[in-house]
Amino acid sequence: MKLKVLFLCTGNSCRSQMAEAWANRLRGDQLEAWSAGTHPKAIDPFAVRAMQEHGIDISAARSKHVKDLLGIPFDYVVTVCDAASQECPIFPGKAKIVHQGFDDPPRLAAAARTDEDRMAPYRRVCLEIRDYVLTLPGALGDYLR
Repeated sequence: MKLKVLFLCTGNSCRSQMAEAWANRLRGDQLEAWSAGTHPKAIDPFAVRAMQEHGIDISAARSKHVKDLLGIPFDYVVTVCDAASQECPIFPGKAKIVHQGFDDPPRLAAAARTDEDRMAPYRRVCLEIRDYVLTLPGALGDYLR
């Protein structure tokens, strides 16, 4: 049986979308991954581009509010940004909350002068998220019961 994992961030526009896509691609045999945000906004086109560079298309993904998913019996909720960790709602049932923060690519890219320079933090965080997902579900070790 697959573990249901929700990746939660503030906007559900970048990091959590990347994590959902990576988890479904790399660990789809063990995990059923979802993503949501505490204050959702449109998918970040630079996040789409970073994922496309790895053959994963998230251009049709839509941002979801975490409240819309409260009825799903998640095993784990992984917050991928500090703000979401602080705002994470109480989930009914057995969901365990795990925090694994990643840098915010839009914030890091804000001062970039070119699209290519803007892509650098997106590419880095994209790979950091991939590397984290590759450790799942084992990285949840202390939380597995």
